[in-house]
Amino acid sequence: MADTAHHSGGQPALKRRLMAVVFADVANFSTMMSRDEVGTTLSVAGRMETFRAVITSFGGEFRSSAGDSAFMVFESAVDAVNFAIEMQNRLEQENNGLLPGEQIWFRFGINLGEVLFSGTEITGESINIAARIESFAAPGQVCISGATYDHVCNKLNYGYEYLGGQDFKNIGRTIDVFQVHQNPTTAAMTPGLRRNLENSAEFKERPVASQSIVVLPFGFQGSDIADGWFADGLTEDVTTNLSRFHEFFVIARGSANLYADRSKSPAQAARELGVRYAVDGTVRKSGNRMRITLQLLDALQDRTIWGEQYNRNIEDIFDLQDEITQIIVSATAARIEATERDRMRLLPPANLMAYGYVLQGNRHVLKYTQPEVRQGRHLYENAIGSDARYARAYAAKSRTFNLDWRYDWTDEPDMALDDALNFAREAIDLDDADARGYGELGFAHLYRKEHDPAINAYERALKLNPNDADLMSDMADALAHMGRSEEAIDLLLNAMRLNPFYPDQYVWHLGGAYFNLKQYDQAIATIQKMQNPTEGRRILAASYAHLGRLEDARRQADMVREAHPNFSIERWAAVQPDKFEEDVQHFFDGMKRAGL
Repeated sequence: MADTAHHSGGQPALKRRLMAVVFADVANFSTMMSRDEVGTTLSVAGRMETFRAVITSFGGEFRSSAGDSAFMVFESAVDAVNFAIEMQNRLEQENNGLLPGEQIWFRFGINLGEVLFSGTEITGESINIAARIESFAAPGQVCISGATYDHVCNKLNYGYEYLGGQDFKNIGRTIDVFQVHQNPTTAAMTPGLRRNLENSAEFKERPVASQSIVVLPFGFQGSDIADGWFADGLTEDVTTNLSRFHEFFVIARGSANLYADRSKSPAQAARELGVRYAVDGTVRKSGNRMRITLQLLDALQDRTIWGEQYNRNIEDIFDLQDEITQIIVSATAARIEATERDRMRLLPPANLMAYGYVLQGNRHVLKYTQPEVRQGRHLYENAIGSDARYARAYAAKSRTFNLDWRYDWTDEPDMALDDALNFAREAIDLDDADARGYGELGFAHLYRKEHDPAINAYERALKLNPNDADLMSDMADALAHMGRSEEAIDLLLNAMRLNPFYPDQYVWHLGGAYFNLKQYDQAIATIQKMQNPTEGRRILAASYAHLGRLEDARRQADMVREAHPNFSIERWAAVQPDKFEEDVQHFFDGMKRAGL
């Protein structure tokens, strides 16, 4: 963007320039200063010197620093984001080998907008926005504005998680904020807010079912935050218990989790999610006792229809989950058959230690990075060591091997699928009423190209848990690979209704189903809704090619090669689990025409 300037009497000329503004500060500065003021000051100064030494190679300028913060500008938003990611990686390496109390973690905020130059001074609203965005970044992470995202999302092969529109003090408009993930593939698996979804007709015009409900994340109160898994467990299991009733429409846990900060009332959350009822509560743990306060609200009538406080021993948590579920069922006047009530309860572990290991492992696995998944597997193995007959631990461990295969995290992919299959079977043998084992079994069978067993497993899983949106998405993918794309589309649209803040994976599967049906315009429009477009570019390239739009197709193919330099359509075709060779050839021909 060209500079614009004007003079005012004898004042220096003001110049406006479109620039990427980067603001960084130390996330744990106050804590470290309270422990070692001199050492912290020297350590932070050393890292600021690293910024100064590297920034010019990214086309940036280090403007100033003030204790724990730094302010930088770049001509290019692409360079700014690449610089921030590079610095976070270097800072992580510097933290390796240091004790936790010695590690220094930065947060980065980036905005693209006009800044005002007056001599050597730089001012402008864009700088304030970058500073406000920085506060949303977790330690070691980078957050960017919507304007920055719009500029870089099709140029950089990162993943992006939408954190919502934010209203900052003294900024006269709402600013979209995204967190950058270095791995675009795993970012596509992460549920989160979807940009502009609340303004779409499909979101606003959703019917509210009479037996629709969301179990909001229960708050935790206790001296040890590590015990928060008690609240997680209660939330997850009450959600799962309700999901197993065909009469209920239960919002997926992933969408409910986005209200964990409790900034919105339960009634407001229910209305935004398009359901009638909301369950909300808090868990307080003290020693071997817990106090649980719960309420059930009718969002349509804006009233509390049931509230209760429980004081129990921790060992009673499984009985309490069943009791709470039955009360919710009764309070919402659902007609549940006795046989369905009888099979509602998951088999509990022999001890709470195994239960805790699984819940803690889930926290790691849901981050969808290889180190976190490895940590999750270790915790699941601890659970099995604590209770060798705990089915949920085997199903969870199976998932980690499925992820190893899916993201190419192993040198022995066939063995990973074998392990996934065996642990899923073990889970089913131990508890054949838990949908998790069947879902993992379906995935392993599919990518072993055992199509009928895969569909049988998914059908059994959804019969056991008809409200599991992620299961629906996985089964839809299997159906699309078996020439049943119309069914896949119906299933995915239902999954999106149950999980309105669905991950990009749902969109990816939906675009693939439209491509299979040769509805190329619909496939393109669908993939373009992905917040992380990198993994959808193969479908875009093939769709454009089949439409004869070869320039667009080749542009997408170039970006596929940039993201995956070793990409080979022959290797891709070899691992695709399609049942019919003509479906593989259809996609193969499209990518070939695009130049891949």
